[in-house]
Amino acid sequence: MARESGIGESPTLRAALIAGSAGFLILFLVLPLVFLASEAFAAGFAAYVRSLVTPDTLAAIRLTLLVAAIAVPVNTLFGLAASWCIAKFEFPGKNLLLTLIDLPISVSPVIAGLVFVLIFGAQGWLGPILSAHGIRVIFAVPGLVIATVFVTLPFVARQLIPLMQEQGLAEEECALVLGATGWQTFWRVTLPNIRWGLLYGVLLCNARAMGEFGAVSVVSGHVRGLTNTMPLHVEILYNDYNYTAAFAVASLLALLALLTLAGKSLLEWRQPELRRTGHARHRLKRGKP
Repeated sequence: MARESGIGESPTLRAALIAGSAGFLILFLVLPLVFLASEAFAAGFAAYVRSLVTPDTLAAIRLTLLVAAIAVPVNTLFGLAASWCIAKFEFPGKNLLLTLIDLPISVSPVIAGLVFVLIFGAQGWLGPILSAHGIRVIFAVPGLVIATVFVTLPFVARQLIPLMQEQGLAEEECALVLGATGWQTFWRVTLPNIRWGLLYGVLLCNARAMGEFGAVSVVSGHVRGLTNTMPLHVEILYNDYNYTAAFAVASLLALLALLTLAGKSLLEWRQPELRRTGHARHRLKRGKP
């Protein structure tokens, strides 16, 4: 009779579950990455480099970095403010605010892009007013930024809210009682306690901002060299049967994903260590071993 583990699973069943999980990961994660790399370098390294230095590709890379450079700080500030209010205070509409923060997760990015077209487009609610003042949102960089801010809005806030709720108010109240101002309390007490969670949320927000396709596809207009981000540029290159260039640009996005996963794993490894250190310091302050 096979020996069973503490939770009633036999070694055969455990081996089957591990093999099934590993096979699934290889089939849907490892093999696509291997195929992507092989196709990107199929024509040689020189062709790979030439595909990345074309004017349209460089414009797409610059635009992707620009949109992320705007959207990520905006959502970082919003996430800090929203998480501070929700975790530290009680106020009317708190549950509504939590629901609105989760809205971009439940709404399709394509639908979100369509809504922005209906609001800021030439025939939209605000379109004629914006056009009268020479402001163009849809099929321009502002539209890409707005769409990216919307889809990446929850990442920082949702990472910080449970972290701040777990920490409570004791340390901030002690700092205020000792004479610290509000800003001193935030910079010297709150921010150091949430720094790793904040970096974790910023990392995920940045990865989603650079890889977003649905919402920006609707509001971009697909103007080459002007409103195409890297994901949109990959689609256009592939539709033009320029497979080498398409896979070359896609490889950059895949590299970003791998770096994001590496950073995510590093932060997940650091956070438990920091929590154990924090608990030890708390016990020492209270005179306990």
